[in-house]
Amino acid sequence: MSHLDELDEFEAKLELELKREYTAVFGLFRYCILTQDATYLCNRLDLKVAPQASYPFFHLQMEDVWVWDKNRPTRMIPRAEVYTSGDMTVEELRGEGDEPKLTAQTLADRIGESLPDDEEAL
Repeated sequence: MSHLDELDEFEAKLELELKREYTAVFGLFRYCILTQDATYLCNRLDLKVAPQASYPFFHLQMEDVWVWDKNRPTRMIPRAEVYTSGDMTVEELRGEGDEPKLTAQTLADRIGESLPDDEEAL
């Protein structure tokens, strides 16, 4: 097996793990934002549009964010800001008063991990 084959296998494994994680956490979030550069899941979104002469300019501020990126050591971050003039899709996954269908304990059970005692009480 060549080094290129090993690298391809490693990349495929990372991609599969990322897809599994995305499927597991998707139900915890209120919004899904797709940009040309990244996919974000978040629970709070502030979207501002700044009209320009030839194209709109979008400023997104997100909180409680999961970022699709297999190269990050952690994909959960407290806040993110995105500035873009490219195509973007914003999906509202659940209403404002709706609770997530998936709890932290259910998620931990789903991926086979246990939560520390202080998190189980939440």
